[in-house]
Amino acid sequence: MRINKFMATCGVASRRKCDELIEKGRVKVNANVCKKLGMQINPEQDLVTVDDRPIRLTNNFVYYMLNKPCNVVTTVSDPNGRPTVMDYMPQGKNRIFPIGRLDYNTSGLLLFTNDGDVAQKLLHPSFEFGKTYVVDIKGNILDAEIKKLQNGVDIGDFVTSPAKVEVLKTTPTTTTLKIVIHEGKNRQVRRMFDAVGHKVQKLQRVAVGKIKLGDLPLGKYRELTKEEIAYIKSS
Repeated sequence: MRINKFMATCGVASRRKCDELIEKGRVKVNANVCKKLGMQINPEQDLVTVDDRPIRLTNNFVYYMLNKPCNVVTTVSDPNGRPTVMDYMPQGKNRIFPIGRLDYNTSGLLLFTNDGDVAQKLLHPSFEFGKTYVVDIKGNILDAEIKKLQNGVDIGDFVTSPAKVEVLKTTPTTTTLKIVIHEGKNRQVRRMFDAVGHKVQKLQRVAVGKIKLGDLPLGKYRELTKEEIAYIKSS
């Protein structure tokens, strides 16, 4: 088994994050630092440690969603002492981690698990779990600007894939829209609206694929339903 898949299956993190741990020299196999991302290991014979802590396979997988507040970082810990999403999650024997991230000043749906394969599926663009946001922008948006967002825009180092965009409400000074994207670049939605000349004033993620935030209160979490878990695994 590839070492990153083993680590993900043990609930360490997604495969991509596990590769980062390997690159930083934090992973050892039989007391030797792992220096090869694609290294094959035997889970029944090899001892794998992360930060010198042994990891083992588990079938005790858990899946949560959180309605993340603003001004909270999406990380397991923060060296600057800021609140993290883990402050809002249950503390128990199951070591969970956030799937992807939401920006510091963005609220809404954030998923957590200790199932690395499920995390990999949700993060990989090929599975096309669209991310739905409700966004308040400054000013009134033009049809031509919406068309640019729908066709894909250059946000500096990346041209976005086509997005679904729907105007929900307008006032003389603001517009509220729903936008569905398929990538997860840093500050992507904000950068997309910047590219068409509108500053984002408020941003909330309300769905990942068919999994919806619903009426979950801000700062609260819940377990995913059996139907939601089955939907992710069967996609």
